[in-house]
Formats: sequence, C-alpha cells, structure tokens
Amino acid sequence: MIKRAIISVSNKTGIVDFARELEQLGVQIISTGGTAKTLSEAGIKVINVSDVTGFPECLDGRVKTLHPKIHGGILAIRNNPEHMSRIKELGIEPIDMVVINLYPFKETILKENVTEEEAIENIDIGGPSMLRAAAKNFRDVVVVVDPTDYNTILEEIKQTGDVSYRTRYMLASKVFEQTAHYDALIANYLKERAGKDGALNTEDDVFPDVLTVTYEKVQDMRYGENPHQKAAFYREVIRDKSCLADAVQLHGKELSYNNINDANGALELLKEFDEPTVVAVKHANPCGVASADNIYDAYIKAYEADPVSIFGGIIAANREIDARTAEEINKIFVEIVIAPSYSEEALSILKQKKNIRILKISDISKKISSKTYDMKKVYGGILVQQYNSELINMDAIEYVTEKRPDSKQMEDLIFALKVVKHTKSNAIVIAKDKQTVGIGPGQANRVTSVKIALDYAKERARGAVLASDAFFPFADWVDISAAAGIAAVIQPGGSIRDKESIDACNEKGIAMIFTGMRHFRH
Repeated sequence: MIKRAIISVSNKTGIVDFARELEQLGVQIISTGGTAKTLSEAGIKVINVSDVTGFPECLDGRVKTLHPKIHGGILAIRNNPEHMSRIKELGIEPIDMVVINLYPFKETILKENVTEEEAIENIDIGGPSMLRAAAKNFRDVVVVVDPTDYNTILEEIKQTGDVSYRTRYMLASKVFEQTAHYDALIANYLKERAGKDGALNTEDDVFPDVLTVTYEKVQDMRYGENPHQKAAFYREVIRDKSCLADAVQLHGKELSYNNINDANGALELLKEFDEPTVVAVKHANPCGVASADNIYDAYIKAYEADPVSIFGGIIAANREIDARTAEEINKIFVEIVIAPSYSEEALSILKQKKNIRILKISDISKKISSKTYDMKKVYGGILVQQYNSELINMDAIEYVTEKRPDSKQMEDLIFALKVVKHTKSNAIVIAKDKQTVGIGPGQANRVTSVKIALDYAKERARGAVLASDAFFPFADWVDISAAAGIAAVIQPGGSIRDKESIDACNEKGIAMIFTGMRHFRH
C-alpha cells in the first residue's frame, strides 16, 4: 500500500494532476521548495520536508533531503522486523513512493555561454541519493523518475490498490539508467572543461581507464541492417550541430538504419571539401564524387562518374540545391538528398517524389575534430580511437619517382586521396579533373581493388591519377595501371618492397608520391 510519498521534481509536467490523484487515493505527500509551492498553489495538501526532518533547508538549498528521517523511511525493509523496530524507535515513518526528477544539468550545459559555476550548481545531490535508495528498495518503495510513468502507476493503484512487482522492477531499472546517464554527462563535462583548462593535456589522458559514454534515443527503427534485426538510433547529448543527428528532415518517409549509416558516410566524406562538391554513396562506399565551380556542375560530374551505382543511393552537397540541380536529381531514384539549404523551387521539385528523404544540415561543411571518439562495437567489447581528421602533411610528402606530378595532377591526387580516405579498405580511387572515374573498395588484396577501379574507369583512366589508402606490398599493380594510362599515383609508402614499385613507375613514366600517412577504413 502507498501511504506516504515524497515529491520533488524539476520537470513539473503532469505533477499537479498526479499528486492530486495520489491525494484522492489517501496518499500523504511530502515535498520541497518549488515543487511544494506548485502543489500548494494547486490546492494539494503538502507536508514540507523540513517539518519531517525537523531541520531547515540550508546552504542555498544544497541540504534539505539528506537526512535519516528521509533515507531511513526509504531504505527500511518492510519485512525485516529489526529495520521496522529501529525506525520506530528513531521516530522515522516509512516513505512508500519517491517521485523525483533531477536538476536540469543537461539543459544547463547546453545553454550558450553557461558558466562552470552555473553548471556545477545544477549537479543534483539529494535527488540521485533518494532515487538510488528507493530503487535499491524497490520491493517496498515505488520510485518514479519519468513523468510518462505517472498514468501507469495510477491505473495499477486504482485497479489493485498497489503497484505490481513487475512495474516496480521496471521503474527501478529506469532509475539506474537515468542516474548513470546523469553522472556520465557530469563526468564528460568536467573532463572536457579540464581539457580546455590544460589540466588534461597528455596523450595518456585521451582514453580514460573507465570509459563512460551516454546517448539519448532519437527513434526506434522499423528494422536494422536486415529486416529480421531490431534497431534504434541514439545521439550524443553534447555534439556538433553539423552532424546527421541534427539534420532537419524536410520531406519523405522515416530514415532507416541503412539510410543513417550510409548518409553518415556521405557526410563525413563531404566535410573533406571546401569547394562546391557532390558526394554519392551506395552501401557505405562512395560511388561518385566531384567538385566544380558550382553545385549543378558538381552533381552532373558525380552522376556521370558512375550512373549505374548512384541509382538508389544517397546524394550529399555542400552548397544550396537550386532548381536546375533538383530537376537533374529527380531524373533518377535516390533515397536521400542532403544539403545545407534548398531554394524554394528546388524543394518544390524534389517533393514531387513522395518517398525521397530531404535533409537539411545548415553547418554541413564544419570539420570533425580529432578529439571526437571513433567507436566500433566488437563482441564483448568496444574499440575506441581518435577520429581520423588528418589527410596529408604537405611538408612530409616524398617525390619518389623521376617524374613529378604537375600542378593539375597534384590537385587531382589530393582530391582522390580525400575520397580514398572514406572508402572501405583495401581501397583504390581513380580520379581526373576532380571527378572520380573508378573506385575499387573493400577487397582482400590491393591489386584486385586496382583492377575493379580500372574496370569502372575504362578509357577515362587515361591521364587520370590513382590514390591508394595504404602501401602496395608488390609492384604487380604498376603494369596494369600503366597499360590503362594512369599518369600519377599517391600512396603512403612504407613497404619493404617500395623500391620495386618505384623502379616500375620510373620504367613506365608514372609519377608517384609518398605521403607517409595511411588511411585504412574498416
């Protein structure tokens, strides 16, 4: 039976109605501060917590519920005679329900120009203590942290006179999820602040001994990578607003698991470019990438790079989509279009197709920091690394062949390197005039990737450049590249047989440079 409840909430949604119903069910209500004021003004009889403890709130409200008459009432095990005898001796009455939600720490730190002092004052102490105590003693105490559970609880009390064990268990587990989330936010905020202040500035500080990360659910997905798999999408609480989690969907049906995964790949690649660029992605690999003086020409080049694979793919652009570009996009079936903005006419044209998803990411070109964690779940653990935010150190490149790339070839080499960095390894990209003409992704050996890329390129390989995400272990790639007309190559170097590749390139008249920087992507 629920006879006494303590209510103290920062989120007051639905609390007056909930408390009024409890009062009508004969529940005595204890409350604090602003919550007590809200309930009293609504005509609900409230006992102030200081009247229960016999001790006034103090230290600007920092201390009010941290008292044995509160925690003893929550933690006493009802079927333990020793517990019940002891609290009776101490004049402690049992508390059967705890309704708490925490100081708005997340909302505080997400505000612009928030001070550290303001953030720290919004770290709740008494709230998590009462919630954890009640959740620990869930068999005897109903604990409520989420306003969406109010109706469930009231219905059960009205129907049975109590709250079921199953519901109590569920509510308790939700509390520990919420307090873990809350504490992780605080820990990550303080760590970030310490890093800015220089307190954490060594390589050893990048990866803590205990990694606490927390995400909030955005949506449940219809299914996962395959229809028999369940899935959901979560986002980081503190994040750059230039990510997919903050995209505004202007049209189309709900994004799927694969949509989000592929769209993120397109977005990450797009962020490598400053000039007008269009990226087309299919099954997590780029299939057409091009830069030009304007977004229309960039789209035409990206489409022509591989007009077969782009069908059913994802298109990302780093400039506004205009009407002319929208008309071209509408000539084929694409799953998603992503851009920083759309002209009114372009939006009207694209919306003619019912199922196309149209996403807007205003700050689409913002670069991704190396401080961002890149994480991959493995069975029984998680791999964590810094995000690969680097591309090339121009001061460290080596011109290893007799022939050097000219300025135009150099532009294409850097362009191809940006694309190969975001292609599944082993990866080869062939490009010409800032347009991909052949992409060979994800093969078990590098020479097969070269063959696939050249097969896509065909005659367009003549005079084009080739980028590899890692070194070539053998020189077998040179003959087939030279026969296709490849003019220049960019690769990390570092193989014990590099000299064989260099000699072969010299023999075939191919220019090659080493970057010293590998770009595996698995």
